[in-house]
Amino acid sequence: MILHICSRDEWDAAEQEGALVPASLDEVGFVHCSDLGTVSIPANAVFAGRDDLVLLVVDPAALDAPVRWEAGVPPHPDGIWFPHVYGPINVEAVAAAVEFPPSADGKFQLPKELAEL
Repeated sequence: MILHICSRDEWDAAEQEGALVPASLDEVGFVHCSDLGTVSIPANAVFAGRDDLVLLVVDPAALDAPVRWEAGVPPHPDGIWFPHVYGPINVEAVAAAVEFPPSADGKFQLPKELAEL
């Protein structure tokens, strides 16, 4: 499974439309995703201060678009690679949408219910 961070409103709209089409698809040509071990990196770098987020748990085998593991954009200093989806995320590929609030210190960490995956 791979993970994508988005707002609850974006996910609600995607469920109505049949697919999630984030702005990054036009901006860089793919949808930014993470895995269980790396999701806190983009969450803390990009989404600090947000409390309206969900983590989409995506089954790569059910996606209508290809997934490629590549260096982050921008590249992570430790050389960590991330999954990039080269097309919209079709809602059928989303196994769950898990609330993703920051902890009391404002930092994001993997929700406990996903730590068991």
